[in-house]
Amino acid sequence: QVNLVESGGGLVQAGGSLRLSCAASGRSFSMNPMGWFRQATGKEREFVATCDRSGGYTLYADSVKGRFTISRDNAKNTVYLQMNSLKPEDTAVYYCAAQAASTFTSRTRNAYQYWGQGTQVTVSS
Repeated sequence: QVNLVESGGGLVQAGGSLRLSCAASGRSFSMNPMGWFRQATGKEREFVATCDRSGGYTLYADSVKGRFTISRDNAKNTVYLQMNSLKPEDTAVYYCAAQAASTFTSRTRNAYQYWGQGTQVTVSS
């Protein structure tokens, strides 16, 4: 059984930082893109960031570019999201996602077959 487990969420003041982690188990994702999405209350789940299998190629949503950094450690089967200069509008449940077979990064939810349960990030003003 494949599981993605996020950790690192919490409550932080505006301007602060958090680092999210997503540990995968049940199979290796070292050959596949992994990413992060988020869903605020009452809104659709939206793309945040993704990286290719090496972590050398990354894509970001315009709203987080320059503030968030995605990285991965394939030896640990883990992907990270470093979030700096957090804003109240970053408040959401953050989900880790992984592609099953493709090697192409994507901003599209449907490209990802595996999802974590999510971790809450709350940014106070």
